[in-house]
Amino acid sequence: MSKASRLGRALGLAVAAALSAALIACTPRIQPPGPGPATPEMTDRQLRVRDGLVLPLSRWLPEGPVTAAVVALHGFNDYRNAFTDVGPEFARHGIATYAYDQRGFGQSPYRGIWPGQIPLIEDLIDASRLVRARHPDVPLYVLGESMGGAVAMASLARPTRPDIDGVILASPAVWGRRTMPDIQVALLELVAHLMPALAGKNQGLMLTPSDNIEMLRALGRDPLIIKETRIDAVYGLVALMDAALAATPQLDVPALILYGSRDDIIERKRTCTMLTELRRGAGRQWRLALYPKGYHMLLRDLQADTVIADILAWIDDRSAPLPSQNEAQPDRISAFCDKQS
Repeated sequence: MSKASRLGRALGLAVAAALSAALIACTPRIQPPGPGPATPEMTDRQLRVRDGLVLPLSRWLPEGPVTAAVVALHGFNDYRNAFTDVGPEFARHGIATYAYDQRGFGQSPYRGIWPGQIPLIEDLIDASRLVRARHPDVPLYVLGESMGGAVAMASLARPTRPDIDGVILASPAVWGRRTMPDIQVALLELVAHLMPALAGKNQGLMLTPSDNIEMLRALGRDPLIIKETRIDAVYGLVALMDAALAATPQLDVPALILYGSRDDIIERKRTCTMLTELRRGAGRQWRLALYPKGYHMLLRDLQADTVIADILAWIDDRSAPLPSQNEAQPDRISAFCDKQS
């Protein structure tokens, strides 16, 4: 081996060693757990979970008898305010809705720092048990929007899981590594370890989450919406979406899945990967509604009333036709997924 070759090899080894050391030294940040073990409890405005962390809570209750209860989980960078239109409408139909700020979001501690998927799942389990205890004689559902849908899906694959009667998944986040190009996965891994605190403005994505422009402008003014996202939070979200996608075949509770054909946040091919896994599953307790004019934020789009009416009809009778007539039968699902995103 020539002197130049030996020098080049030595330099390469040195660079590799430095890179490895950097990857070890700069790991993605995970927020610490709560102050200590606690008995989960719920008040009108707070949810205390098993590790003692206190999460802000909103609830919308019917004036008359409660016919069903819902635990609502917001999406990434959002908070419980995502359900300020849904909750009152549900209440008018006898449904009690409970929405809390998931840890790391809204007014919860360590805002902007990824909490890890296990705490998110355990928080949902604690919340669902408490809501079940408050309303023991009615059906209990989880409504998960985007990231909230991923939390719900991942939770149902665990040995200890929420005791619920069904799940409503609005644009569930299933953009896991399996659906990403290899170069994208490698780049995320590298940047999340070398520069975990690197943050970027969400507006730079140049995507259209909804056709409700007035609502989007209000979110832009809302100080509780996270507008600059750390790369290690994205890294954690992707791991959660991995878990949600892997859990898809184990979705064994009645499920209503809602998706907008114009969703460019969770692209069609990602959702179709999930649908393929569902169709391979042992049972088919799930139903899918496809909204031709729907975007990612279906519950706040201009046609949100249509989507909410479908959810209400499904909660009332899980076998009844959806009022929108947007339910997708197998042939329509195949045609939808055969199209290019």
